[in-house]
Amino acid sequence: MQIRELDLKELELAYEVLSQLRTQLSYKEFEDLIYDMRHMEYKMIGILDDHKLISYAGVAVQTNLYHKRHLYVFDLVTDESHRGEGYGKMMLEYLEDYAKMAMCENIVLSSGFSREDAHKFYEKNRFKKVSYVFIKNIG
Repeated sequence: MQIRELDLKELELAYEVLSQLRTQLSYKEFEDLIYDMRHMEYKMIGILDDHKLISYAGVAVQTNLYHKRHLYVFDLVTDESHRGEGYGKMMLEYLEDYAKMAMCENIVLSSGFSREDAHKFYEKNRFKKVSYVFIKNIG
């Protein structure tokens, strides 16, 4: 078992697990977006067991006026066959250490309304609901 940054050669491996969260995202869109996000230093972090990806997190260290320097978690998902086995908690603990090493003040994430199990998981792991996210589609 290891937790490490995935490289671009492992996009297919990452997509297998990420697509369980981002169900509308095709592999081609995923690949294009990963390349687009390189400028923000988006990192793909994985928990692997014998070259099988168990849990995936997509993160970037960011700075803004309200969260200051923080680790933003864009994506966090554990393979459905391994949910409830502690891998999500293990990933959050790793990300907390990662954020501390990067001198971040917070870990920030956004989660959709319908993901109540995920919300309970985050709250159990000491995350607090502090705002709403508003989106206006202009396309």
